[in-house]
Order: sequence, then C-alpha cells, then structure tokens
Amino acid sequence: MNHKIREQDLIRSDVHAYLKHHEEKDMLRFLTAGSVDDGKSTLIGRLLYDSKLIYEDQLASVFKDSKVYGHTDEKFDPALLTDGLKAEREQGITIDVAYRYFSTDKRNFIICDCPGHEQYTRNMATGASHCNLAIILIDARRGILPQSKRHSFIASLLGIKHLLIAVNKMDAADYDEAVFEQICKNYLGFAAKLDVSDIHFIPISALKGDNVVNRSKNMPWFQGSPVLSYLENVQVAADTNLIDFRLPVQTIIRPNLDFRGFAGTISSGIIRKGDTIRVNPSGHTTKVKSITTFDGDLPEAFAPMAVTITTEDEVDISRGDILSKVNNRPQLRSEFDAHLVWMDEKPLIPGNNYLMKCGTSQIPVSVEIIRYKFNINELAREEAIQLDVNAIGRVKLRAHRPFSFDSYLRNRATGAFILIDSFNNNTAAAGMILEQQGDDNKSPKELNIPASKNIRHEATRISQQQREQLMGHKPVTIWLTGLSGSGKSVISQLLEEELVRRNIKSYVLDGDNIRHGLNSDLGFSPNDRGENIRRIAEVARLMNDAGLLVITAFISPYKKDRLRAREIINQRGKERFIEVYINTPLNVCEKRDVKGLYAKARKGEIQDFTGVNAPYETPERPEIIYNTENTNPLTIIKNILSYLKNSNVLFFPDQ
Repeated sequence: MNHKIREQDLIRSDVHAYLKHHEEKDMLRFLTAGSVDDGKSTLIGRLLYDSKLIYEDQLASVFKDSKVYGHTDEKFDPALLTDGLKAEREQGITIDVAYRYFSTDKRNFIICDCPGHEQYTRNMATGASHCNLAIILIDARRGILPQSKRHSFIASLLGIKHLLIAVNKMDAADYDEAVFEQICKNYLGFAAKLDVSDIHFIPISALKGDNVVNRSKNMPWFQGSPVLSYLENVQVAADTNLIDFRLPVQTIIRPNLDFRGFAGTISSGIIRKGDTIRVNPSGHTTKVKSITTFDGDLPEAFAPMAVTITTEDEVDISRGDILSKVNNRPQLRSEFDAHLVWMDEKPLIPGNNYLMKCGTSQIPVSVEIIRYKFNINELAREEAIQLDVNAIGRVKLRAHRPFSFDSYLRNRATGAFILIDSFNNNTAAAGMILEQQGDDNKSPKELNIPASKNIRHEATRISQQQREQLMGHKPVTIWLTGLSGSGKSVISQLLEEELVRRNIKSYVLDGDNIRHGLNSDLGFSPNDRGENIRRIAEVARLMNDAGLLVITAFISPYKKDRLRAREIINQRGKERFIEVYINTPLNVCEKRDVKGLYAKARKGEIQDFTGVNAPYETPERPEIIYNTENTNPLTIIKNILSYLKNSNVLFFPDQ
C-alpha cells in the first residue's frame, strides 16, 4: 500500500488523527546541487514520481511536456517537474531556485533545487541558507567537477552539517562498483578541508529510479538505504541550538492600554515564564511575565516558535533588539569580520557603503578591508582588491553604530545578513558573521564606537583614480618604526625634502609634533601608545584619501598597534601601508641620545621608555629594513625612492 492510499484511508476513518499525525512530524529542508547536467532536477522528479506524490493532472502535464521539452529517450522526463521556467525547459538546465514541498509518513520536506551554472552561484547560496542537508550530485561518467566542489564548499560555508553525495547516472557507467568507490575516495580527499561532520554516499540512477525510492536490483553490491529512506531517517534535531536563547524583536503588540508585548520568532534556545532576560544592545534586564502564542499562554517556548513575550518591568524594547538570557548574551560590536557571497554585477570595493539587514535590524555599514577571496577549486585563499559577482571572500565591515549579533555557525538567524545597495535597493551580497575574538567586555570608547548614533560615512564624488591623476602618484603611508634615536626623524625629513623637490605632494607626521597637539592628552602606557598610533593611522588615512604621500616617524613599539595601523590605512587601498623598520642597535641609539632620555629612563626618572623599561616588538615582515649605524641616510632615501618606483607608487620617469 503506497503513501497516498494510507493517507486517504486515515482521512476517511479519523480526520483528527490524520491532522495530528502531520502536525507532529518534523521538517527537513534540503537542497540539490552540483554541476550542470548532473541530474538534480531529474532526481527530485523521480523522488516525487516513485513516491506517488504527484497529482494526476500535474503528472499528465509533465507527460505532455516531455514530448516537447524532454531531453531523455523516455516518455517521461522527471526533470520537468521542477524545471518550471520556459527557458529552463528549452535549455534543459535549472536557472532559478525551484522549491518543492512533499510529505511522507515520517517527515515533511522542502526541496530546494539549485542551478548548476557558476553564474548562478548566488542563487545556490540563497537557497542553502535555510537548509539542513545538501544532496551533491556527481555524474558517474565525469567525476568530481569544479562546480561540484564549489557547491560543497558553499554548503559547508553556510553551516550545512549533512552532505549526501549522490553518484548519479550509474546506468551510464554500467553500474560499476569500482567507479562509485573511486569517486567516494576522491571526494573524501577533497572534503577533508570542509567543515562538515556527516558525509554519506549513495550510487543512483535518477532517470531509471535506481536507489532513489526503491533499492536497486542493478547494484546488489550496495547495501545501504536508498535516497528517500536516508532523508526520512537522518537526524538533524541535534543541529538546533537549544542553549543560547535569542529572540529578535520583530514588532511591538499593543492592542490596549493593559497589554504591551514583544513579538518575534525564537531563533534558538528555550525561554520560561519567570526567567530573567537581557535586552540587547541596551543591557536593560527584566523578567518574563508571560509567553503568549496563537494557542494561548505557555509556561515555556523554544526555537523556532513564534511568540509574544510580556515583561514584569516597563523597559525600552524596540524592533531590532535581541532578547537573551542575562549571562548568555550576543556580541556587541561595530566592527566585525564576515564571509560574503557577492551577488552584484558591480564589484565590491573597500570604502563602499551599504545597508545591512541582520535579523530584524537594519544598519548602514561600510566595507573596511577585503582580507582575501577563496579559490574554491583549490580551497585556498587569494589576495583580492575587489570581489566580483559570485566571488566569495572574507571582509571586515564597520557598522555605523554598535549592534548585537552571534556568529553564523552558532546562530543562523542572528549571524546571517544581506547587504543592500542603497542607491538601487538591489541585494548586493549574502553574509555570514564569523566568530569574533575578544573585545566583548570593552567599553564603546575602547571599541571606537562613535558616541552618536546619527552619523554615517559620506562618499566623495572624486574617485581615487582622479586624485592620482591630479597628484601624479599613488597615495601611500611610509611608516617608519624603530627605537628612539634610530634615525627615523632624520630619514623622514630628508625623504620629504627629496619628494617635494620631485614635485611629490608629501607630508611628515612626527611623534613629538603630534603629541604637542592632537595627542597631548595621551601618556606612554601601552593603552595610551595604542590610542596614539590609532589616531595617527586615522589621520594618515584621511591624508591618503586626499591624495597625499604620508611619512610617519613613530617608535610604535607594539606589533598589534602597527597591525591595526596597517588595517586602518589599507581600508581604501590594499597596498597603502609601507612599513620601514629602522633596525639600529640599542647601544647606538643611546650614544645618539641628544635629549638625554635614555639616561633619565635608566635612572628611573622616565617610566615606560622603550628599550629600557618598556619593550620594543620587532616587525615580522616589514616591506623595508635599514640599519643606520653604517648606512648613509642619503643612501636609504635613494633606496626608498627606488622601492616606490618599483611598486608603481610614482608614475613618471622623471620622478
């Protein structure tokens, strides 16, 4: 007796039992992906057809269309069940994401059929973001193709924990077990670099129906279950995060003066009446007075239930806030790293501004840095100055105000976002926030969060290329670092003089000069030194934005401060920061000490003096290293100019 007949009998005998049975079944969302012509749509069609889950009129229409659009020698082409667009049927490919819903005795299913072409990678990423499992189809004749790897990588990146590798078209490979085993071996070698905990292999023929719904008689050597049986029994409940309670507030319910509730869908965790909760990002705390649903009040609720919560105290809660437990709260930041799947035809360039929609909140953000992009075929990282359409990379973003979030792998609802082009309202990218290290307990001042929420970055109408043409050179910052007395100030002044002589617009930022004005409020503790360098880097970046070549002369003794300066200055261009390490020995620096600072430090009259009672951390990979003990400063200037020419910073031969 098939599934449909069993359902009909139950409806006739006890409709309430039928409805209750379906209400209690869990849901599995899965996608099919792979390269072009691997048989994704055919597999779904066969799954529905052999399960007797297609209505008669729909089936008759597919048989009719198979005569016109069919791409098989059979009277019935299963792929036409999901290839709904006319262009898809004419070309025999999937272009847009197609969704199908079906149900068996054990489980409800939502299928997402994704395109195979590389140009539709963004469609696949959109479909994968809500799925628990991915079926990656591989053609037994062609083996693992680049797009198979691409889709596997994206599935892993989007947090899908279960992969079913369906080796399709086994009929065309004479149902050869050796072919199947070799593909499994090759795939496992590739998948070792993926963050996936469960990988399962099944040999199938979607066109013939082997191992799709029923066990194949043509492959007796395979003792595993067919695809449908695997889908009915795979355990995905453990993937739900029941530890971290998160309720992104979607709307405020106020039907009368006596009721004020905060409505939303619980994205993770469990909440009970009487629990103490925290409002993020404000930090206010209160207790849960009631948990209301369509069916009435409940003592507790859990993900993914839609609820309305009332509180015992009158606290300020608005759309976009996230409710959590007091001692288990989301992160609060304005700067964060994320993986982006770029979807816009216009490339992503550092400095661009977008509107970020994360959960129920919308915040303006700017792209600070592209850290790298992924070479998916090699599962390797590559340097990138921009992300083109369908590219995937890691970027650093800065929100225009602090907001609360979790890492994507911890909580999809509070860790996923999209970037919207505010000029045309197009979705430019899908993003996944990465786990951020430290800083959670720092103050807004320490996190460099603007005091006002009502500010935003304003883009200039003058492009970098226009400024470079006007100036005749690229804007860079030459960052001189080394001990006091190493020769930084002398070199910076001589270099500026030579550049100006060559008509290069340049300016020196010197440590002592800056501390007379901009940084006169700072001392020499590690924290003050860090803030000193941060401010200088911000000034240098603005001067670079204006097209100037900047020379800085600062001890900048700590690696983390110099790294941060590099990140700040490189926000508008990958190669703007040039670190020059003046590697002069300490004893030589002390002999040159015309100010007597080393002597005072050794007597204890000066605290936190680098080289005496404070450390200097040697640069690991500076662009240039010089020792001024035995090298004439003019030789160093000549070598720096040569470096600038070879790096294409200076454009003209006479420079």
